[in-house]
Amino acid sequence: MTGRVLYGTGGRPVARTWVVLHQVSMDGGGQPIDSARTDASGAYRLTAKRADSSTIYVVSSWRAGIAYFSEPVTARAGPTARLAPLYVYDTSASGPEVRVARRLVTVAKLKGDGTRDVLELVELENPGSATRVALDSLRPTWAGAIPSVAIQFRVGQGDVSPQAVTLRGDSVAVFGPLPPRDRKQLSYSYVLPATVRRVSVPVDQPTQEVDLLLEDTAAVVTTAATGGKLDSLGIEDIEGRRFARYRTPALAAGTPLAIAFSDRRFAPETLVPFVVGLAGVVLAIGFAVALRRKPR
Repeated sequence: MTGRVLYGTGGRPVARTWVVLHQVSMDGGGQPIDSARTDASGAYRLTAKRADSSTIYVVSSWRAGIAYFSEPVTARAGPTARLAPLYVYDTSASGPEVRVARRLVTVAKLKGDGTRDVLELVELENPGSATRVALDSLRPTWAGAIPSVAIQFRVGQGDVSPQAVTLRGDSVAVFGPLPPRDRKQLSYSYVLPATVRRVSVPVDQPTQEVDLLLEDTAAVVTTAATGGKLDSLGIEDIEGRRFARYRTPALAAGTPLAIAFSDRRFAPETLVPFVVGLAGVVLAIGFAVALRRKPR
């Protein structure tokens, strides 16, 4: 496998730096199988002597204490596969703010206990020229708000390590490095309690695009960005489940965005007033009939 290591957004060749070829199995395990130094043009050549079709291969290089990885390839790419350039950067705890390029919020239908599962995918974009790193344990690389009513927060798999993400109050805080150029995807989930009939999705920073997928297809989405209710983009079938899809324009920080749900969980206790009322009517009718009966 061949490729080049380039420095910074300008793409200057990085000479005499180490690159390592890793073999990664489907269960997540990995091991280095070859290494080499780049030449004057930043080029390298690595070899997988025993190619395994059940694994993938990635190339890594380090700079300023941060590891950078190439695109993954399989054995089918062949021994002469040429990888896209691998960019490395210096690090900085300051610079332009990390931006939210896209936010996808998926809200599932009611569960048996009346709660709803929510999955969010956030695409982060570093517009600077250096890899953004956290200044310290109190100041993260990026932070973004989630609904204050959310419970059971969990970090999912994405481009940011789950170990580098935590929940602080109502905000998701990222302490992992965020390099320039490519968007990095952050994934997390939480649960809306059974008492929630309407939820406000906080927009605490400029967001280029918000996509919503709602399994409650009759729910109503409102935002001040469009002057009121959003129009649905139609119904989308995802793995046998139907979701109403919405998309907002770019939102400024503080823009109200709310979802009003329509479906309600059936609760047997809601029938109690009707059962009591019906029993009363039956008793009244029976009493009236008994009074009208003539004695023998």
